[in-house]
Amino acid sequence: MALKALLSVFLFAFPWQMRRLILTRLFGYQIHPTARIGFSLILSESLEMGPGSLIANLTLCKGLSLLRMGEKSRIGNLNQITGFPQGDTSYFSADRERRPELILGCHAAVTERHIIDCTNSVRIGEFATLAGSASQILTHSLDLYRCRQESKAVVIGDYCFVGTGCILLSGSALPSYSVLGAGSLLTKEFSETHFLYAGSPAKPVKALPRDTGYFLRETGAVH
Repeated sequence: MALKALLSVFLFAFPWQMRRLILTRLFGYQIHPTARIGFSLILSESLEMGPGSLIANLTLCKGLSLLRMGEKSRIGNLNQITGFPQGDTSYFSADRERRPELILGCHAAVTERHIIDCTNSVRIGEFATLAGSASQILTHSLDLYRCRQESKAVVIGDYCFVGTGCILLSGSALPSYSVLGAGSLLTKEFSETHFLYAGSPAKPVKALPRDTGYFLRETGAVH
């Protein structure tokens, strides 16, 4: 890992297209010719970037088995994305199905200054946005009764909007076509779509119309 990090930093001196070629040849990454990585340190075992996808500047990604980004998905500046390597059994030995990965659907977006713990799988659906800044996604916790570390996946459905400063705990899920209000704490899995969830802990607050413009967009960016 240290050698990979050193080589990745060294490659910042190269133009992007040359850096992309080296990353695909040296690390086996799958990076579409129209995808781009800024000055960010991406140290996942596997990286798959679809057409037009982007990782901006000063984002750190380490300890993941897989980072997969769909077409025109985006990870912004100054994000911290970390996992616990799958082959390391010093912790989470009971979680045999654990997958340290981050999967972004097409047109999904992670904006800036978020912390995403990918000890277990984090999935952000198509056209969904982790918006604002300073939100946290946590997939691991301490089981006090069993006195051991455990992890559970976190899912954000398609066309979701997560407001600024939210916390999503392990095992939680935000259903598709839903909004998580700013500053909310999501502690469990919900299933009813087209709802605003908010509060600490979050709960369904009100139904949202199915013709809400955000849920009908054909491109990820909102201008």
